[in-house]
Amino acid sequence: MTDSSAKAGVAERVAGATPAPLARRIRGLSDKAIAWLFIAPTILLLLAINIFPLLWTIYLSFTNYKANRKAEIRWEGTEHYTDILSDPEIWHSMQVTAHFVFWTVAIETVIGFALAYLIDRRWRGHGFWTTVILIPMMLSPAVVGNFWKFLYQPQIGLFNYGVSFFTGIDPSSFQMIGDVSLAPWSIVIVDVWMWTPYVMLICLAGLRSIPDYIYEAAEVDRASTWRRFWSITLPMALPFIMLAVLFRGIENFKMFDLINLLTSGGPGSTTEVASITLKREAFESWKTGYSSALAIILFVAVFGLANIYVKALNRVKQR
Repeated sequence: MTDSSAKAGVAERVAGATPAPLARRIRGLSDKAIAWLFIAPTILLLLAINIFPLLWTIYLSFTNYKANRKAEIRWEGTEHYTDILSDPEIWHSMQVTAHFVFWTVAIETVIGFALAYLIDRRWRGHGFWTTVILIPMMLSPAVVGNFWKFLYQPQIGLFNYGVSFFTGIDPSSFQMIGDVSLAPWSIVIVDVWMWTPYVMLICLAGLRSIPDYIYEAAEVDRASTWRRFWSITLPMALPFIMLAVLFRGIENFKMFDLINLLTSGGPGSTTEVASITLKREAFESWKTGYSSALAIILFVAVFGLANIYVKALNRVKQR
């Protein structure tokens, strides 16, 4: 059966299952029209879920709309954008976000690549330990947040007693989520614990993609293990490492659930990242137009930085 006859048979079956007036129309459709007929519902669903809310948010960002009251919607122009970009509290939350993203991504990348490198050695029992390492990633952020909040309790939490065991410090003398200097690092620790396995998986895929004959050629040339690592392993795994950095950077830039469960942005505003500020403006102050403008600014920032990073990633892949 030829390809054209097969397509005609499909069109015939579709037409046979439809009412006669509609069947006559289907038999007269081209292959391209039939394809569009099948994918149109999916496209409409994507437009309804993704594109319409984005356009509606852009519209609201130029108005004085508040979701908790019925009042006349007044056009504000770019006033919200000007207020946000000149607000020191917004810039403080962006600095907190940048601190969180930088340290979590840096630590997760180093530890994740190190674990992937060890597991790639295929030592005895590596499959079991790979499964154990992946367990934190499989848990819900709600479970992880409540679990670690309990561990961080200064009186009954195991974290303080573990630190005391190794350092001799009184376990009740410090509070990880209650101290201004320690609270940001408490969130970094939890995020690293939860998402380092994700980075490890991506790096492991990169290491497993390196052909064996390259290492065999290096051995023939009597290259040392250190030289093989710097000249073969790291350069060829670099696109995968950069991909892991991209994914984790985007996810951590919009991190909300874990921080909200652990500290809710406190103490004070020490851990108030941009997503926490957005939530407070939208659902506590009910400044819907203002929060919409903030959401658009965050979207443009992430989209722009990701675009620049992807171009750098493509250049690395082409080398």
